Amino acid sequence: MLGIVGEALFWAVLLLLGCGGTVWMVFALVVPEWRVHHEFVETQCKVLDKRILEKRGDDGPLFGPELKIEYNAGGDITTWTHYDIHNAYTSNRQEVEAILDQFAVLSAQGDRTYPCWYDPADPYVVVLVRSYRWGSWFWLTVPGSFVVIGAGGLIYALLHWGKSAERRAARRRRRAGRNFLGGRAVDRRYPFVSQSDDTTNSPGTRLRFRLPMVSSPGWALFGLLAVCVLWNALVATYVWVAVKSFLRGEPQWVLTLCLIPFVLTGVGLIVYFLRKLLMTAGVGPTLMEISDHPLRPGRSYRLFLSQSGRLTIRSLRIWLVCEESATYRQGTNARTETQAVLRLPVFSRERFEITSGQPFEAEFDLNVPEGAMHSFKAEHNEVNWSVVVESKMARWPDFRRSFSVILYPTPGSADP
Repeated sequence: MLGIVGEALFWAVLLLLGCGGTVWMVFALVVPEWRVHHEFVETQCKVLDKRILEKRGDDGPLFGPELKIEYNAGGDITTWTHYDIHNAYTSNRQEVEAILDQFAVLSAQGDRTYPCWYDPADPYVVVLVRSYRWGSWFWLTVPGSFVVIGAGGLIYALLHWGKSAERRAARRRRRAGRNFLGGRAVDRRYPFVSQSDDTTNSPGTRLRFRLPMVSSPGWALFGLLAVCVLWNALVATYVWVAVKSFLRGEPQWVLTLCLIPFVLTGVGLIVYFLRKLLMTAGVGPTLMEISDHPLRPGRSYRLFLSQSGRLTIRSLRIWLVCEESATYRQGTNARTETQAVLRLPVFSRERFEITSGQPFEAEFDLNVPEGAMHSFKAEHNEVNWSVVVESKMARWPDFRRSFSVILYPTPGSADP
């Protein structure tokens, strides 16, 4: 179990790093170029001076062009600018000299002017060239690959959360069109009985079949992670805008105050996701196996429960539950209501502990009552049966896990 949790955490961290890196690179590289082309205002400037900047890099000195210009942006402004929006440095001094040679200083060449573009939100931010550095888009593939690999690995880990190697092997054999389990083909004599062969393509370790869980915690975790990432990525966009307004000395207080509840919600989503992840890892997988399937009224079957984790159980109860669902229209909306019409106790155990590496295991009888309504599925009505595990625990929230079963009519009682 710890291996599965560690694998899921590894892919989740990889995905978060990729999302964070992508957001950072978009705002650091792509957005500034886009603003230069679409938001900056064009004007004319005069070059008053120029020089080569030098700084120490890891592999030697780096050089960058800088020009002192004068331009009109609602008033005459004189400032030093670094030629382009990225303030890039290079180890090639000749390349920087070639850039500066394109501009003549005012004292030597009269009133010669050059086009420049300034930021209307901060007129002191000005560039003398507009261009796209397509290498920026190439570097986006680095965090993008983290996103793809992390998301793919996390989806795979969550889809296989709590599923045994035997079940995965059985599904592969089923896709190949072979049946090594002796599973029954879906009985088409009862067209209104819920039909599913998912309960007969997974072998058990103790009994014949392993029952599928109605809703896997892996899917819930993945959905919560997706909401968490999307929400925080969107909020980070506006947080960056607010931070830049403070850096420019023109703070946008209304935007900042409006962002506070959204930031707190994002932090809450992260905490809630981590709590759910720890809870799922702590509770561990719940496995349910059955001696035969589909079920028939009036017959008895054997069930086997395996619960892993490191838990202190106050009470554990297992029920055979029948639920009826009805879909109807109320005005222009379609509504579905589900109600449990039968709950039969199957097994119970009070106050015990489950230690790590030693799952709790129990085998017991499941008696299906005579005259029970069979599984049913129509356009607006359904009758579904399931084996439900409910547990109250110390230090962890209570949990409920449901395993779907199909109940066929008594032979001869229904007209095919």
